[in-house]
This record gives sequence, structure tokens and C-alpha cells, in this order.
Amino acid sequence: MSARADAKETVIGIDVGGTFTDLVGLDPDSGDLKVVKVFSTPDDQARGLLHGLDNLGIPIQSIGMVVHGSTVATNAVVERRGAQVGLLTTKGFRDVLEIRRRDRHHDYGLTGDFKPLVPRNLRLEVDERSDHKGNILKPVDLEEIERLGKQLLDDGCEAVVVSFLHCYANPANEQKAKEVLLGFWPNDYIELSSEVLPEFREFERTSTTVVNAYVRPLISRYLRSVRDQLRGDGFDRDIVMIQSNGGGMSLEAAERYSVNTVLSGPAAGAIAAAYIASSAGHTEVISGDMGGTSFDACLIRDGRPEVSSDRVLEFGVPVRISMIDIRTIGAGGGSIAWIDSGGLLEIGPHSAGAVPGPVGYDRGGTEPTVTDANLVLGRINPEYSIAREEGFSLNVESARKVIEVKIANPLGLGAEEAAEAVIQVANIKMANALRVVSIEKGHDPREFFQVGFGGAGPLHAAALARELGIRKTLIPYLPGVTSAMGCILADMRHDWVQTLNDPLDSADMAEIHGIYEDHVRRGEEVLAS
Repeated sequence: MSARADAKETVIGIDVGGTFTDLVGLDPDSGDLKVVKVFSTPDDQARGLLHGLDNLGIPIQSIGMVVHGSTVATNAVVERRGAQVGLLTTKGFRDVLEIRRRDRHHDYGLTGDFKPLVPRNLRLEVDERSDHKGNILKPVDLEEIERLGKQLLDDGCEAVVVSFLHCYANPANEQKAKEVLLGFWPNDYIELSSEVLPEFREFERTSTTVVNAYVRPLISRYLRSVRDQLRGDGFDRDIVMIQSNGGGMSLEAAERYSVNTVLSGPAAGAIAAAYIASSAGHTEVISGDMGGTSFDACLIRDGRPEVSSDRVLEFGVPVRISMIDIRTIGAGGGSIAWIDSGGLLEIGPHSAGAVPGPVGYDRGGTEPTVTDANLVLGRINPEYSIAREEGFSLNVESARKVIEVKIANPLGLGAEEAAEAVIQVANIKMANALRVVSIEKGHDPREFFQVGFGGAGPLHAAALARELGIRKTLIPYLPGVTSAMGCILADMRHDWVQTLNDPLDSADMAEIHGIYEDHVRRGEEVLAS
């Protein structure tokens, strides 16, 4: 199908994944679609996105809106390639990020290898203090803030976080610190925890604010690159970013609150799964999105994806924001199969990604992947391959050879047996992820309807249904671009929170109503803009 050349308000949905960038162009008047799948460009994700837009072939003047989901923020944290961040915090709370909740990376043993996003030499103490009611016991020393801020600059920090004790109750000390930092900090990457997350619990608030600062420069450069190049091509309409909560926000908001773009691509997929299932008459749904690098599972109740306010991006790095409750594991089509030291077959979490990709792509890959196993078993037609518009075909013999050498021979199996083993291990991992979002939360998966999507999802959906006793499964007509379609289906949405630390029987209702009214006012202003 193709979009009409004379479409006036075509909406473009874009999902930038770890392996492929998917694009959907929808003419809302006629319902015509045009879809494109191109390789992502990990070195500069904007390049792959713009290449996909060129391949989509829709005139720039006929595009009414571009809606975009991405995993750039998530990958930056997991791969530890964000900005260098400095932290100014209340005296005595320098090590909040390192102490965490006194949890352990490994359940057994007394060793660990945790490294916080901000190293200890860049976490500096400020001699200030407020109590839990917001009373300022010790105001900030402005000269101290200037001295410590300049020390962080000299140490190479690009962004700075100010996270003071009980600032959710009274942000005055943080705001005064920001006023001082604005006088000499060379950019606007100054993050106050009272602005990013005005909630109690020092560790989660500090961690969330640090993540925002850690990814914000990267997200800002990426989004500005996309915007500037589109503007250069004559595009002057809205560019919307999908948030973790499944709603859209402006590029300006995404640059400011970059932490809200964590898992935005998978969130768009969950929105699309809910919509597709509801269209088929099903509101109780388990969705499984198997892409190139990961598998994302989500529970949908009453036609809406479950939403959570707590997420751990990786061990010791929680973010406390409103987000669709998605369980992500490293079990995508490009996930690498390997033999551990005990001789057991493992899948992921590492992925061949877009570069070099699975061996069967003939793009320089050297490690066997789930896609290679599917090729060996004849489950993928090499003549009608993924991203066929890229002009490449899949090499079955290369896939077979790497499966034989790295999996079959060490395990004493034939190529087909080894490939089948890879598929079974991947299926077990994905089934466990589906159990986490269903059984572990008290829901029986047999009572749910499954939607299987993503580039590799339909290949495994039936096996997952059998494993969990799911009786009905739906595969979308265009499963490989479902998340991009979700970008188009998403509503604009913003969430605000505020901790009010008062006993309920003595709470000031006028104050509570005032907080709600302020949130409504802010929401209306943001949506109007």
C-alpha cells in the first residue's frame, strides 16, 4: 500500500530500534499506509531516521506531523555512554547513589561490581538543610555553590544535578543554587530534583534526576539534529516524541525531561497492541514485542496497558516516572547464542544489533543469533527478507556454518538440532518474561488474548501461546512496524506528581486543591503549546 501523493496531512510514525528503524506514513483521510524498514545507525541514530524518511517517498510538504519513539535514552544508560554528570547534594548524603537500598547484584556471595552513574569524586556535599515540612534549617551558602560548581566544571562535567534533602517540600535552597550555577555554567544542563521529581525518597529522586542529566545532552543533540535537518528540508510542522507513559510530548519537552523518553519505543508498541486487540474485540491482552535486540512484554487490562511509577533500568539505577509497565529482556532476533563455561546454551543479553547484525545478513556478523537459527530451520524466507528495500538478501549457508561451528559442534548436535535448541531457549526466556507481567502479578495468562508483533514476534508467538496456555493469538497485518504505528495512535499526555507529607486527618484541603489546580493549569498550558 502507498500513501497518496496529494495527501495534505500525512502523519509519520517512527520507531528507532536497536537493529531497525521503522516508519509508517498514514493518510488519515483515506487510511492509506506506506511503510519502510531501514537499518538503524548506532553511531548517529538521526542518520538512519532521515534515511528512512527519504525512502518513505512522501513529499515533505504533505507531512502534517512526525511522531517518534526511541530507545536512545535507555541504551545510553545500559551502555554507559551518557554525559559526565556532577552532583551537589546535602552534607551527609554524598553516597546515596552508591548505598542504594542496600540490595545486592547477586543473591549469593558478598562481592559486587556496581558503578553509579556519578563517580564519588564528582559527588560534592553542600552544607545546607531543610526538614520534612519544608522549613529551611540552614540556607545555602552562595559562595560555596559557586566554588563547588566551578570544581565540577574543572573536572569535566557537562551536566550538574542539585538534589537536596526534603526539597520536594520546599525547593528554595535548590532554586538558589541554580541561580548561582546559571551565572557560570556553560549550558542549560542544570537539573534540580525538585523540578524533575518533587517526591520524597532521596535515593529514587536523586537517581531519576541523575538519569535525566546523564541522557539529556545526548538526547538534545540527537533531537536537535533531527529537527534541524527536517527544518532544512522545509518541514515546519510538529515533531512529537513518545514518552514512557505512552503519551506524546513536544521536542522541547523531550529535551528538557529526557528521562521520560526511556523505553518510549516499546511504550508505543504497547499502545498499538492495545488498539489492535480492542479493534478485534479483546481488552484483556498480553503483548509480546520481539524486535532485533530485545523482547518487550506488557499486560493490557480493560484495553489499557498497565502503568507503573517504578522502573529499574539496570541494577542500582531506578527511575521513578510514570511509564507503561513493560518487562524487557535481551531476547530479540539479533540476540547472540553462546555456550557458557558450564556448557549450557545461553541467549543474549548481547545483540548483534544493526552493526554488524546477524551472520545471515552478510554485513560482517560473526556470532550466531536467533535470526540465524530461524534461517537454518527455514522459518524465514531468504528471498523475501526483512528490510528488503535495503537491497540485501539473507545468506542461509553463512547462518548454518556459524551455528555449526559455535553451537552444534560444542554440543555434539547437528546444525538443525542446534538451531532448534537456540529457538527453544529463546522461547523459554520470552515465556518467562510473559509470566512476570502476568502470573507474578496474580493474573492467569490463559484468560488473556495474545498479540505477537515486532520483526521476529510472529515467528515465536505460537510457541509462547502453547507454553503459557494462551488460547488465542493475533498477529498484526504489519507486525514489524507495529511500534511505529503506535506512535501515530498515541495521545498527547503529561503526568505531574507532588508529595504532600501531611497526616490525612489534618491535611489542608485548600492546599491539596491548589496543587491539583496548579497541575491542571500546567497541563493545559503544555497541551496548548
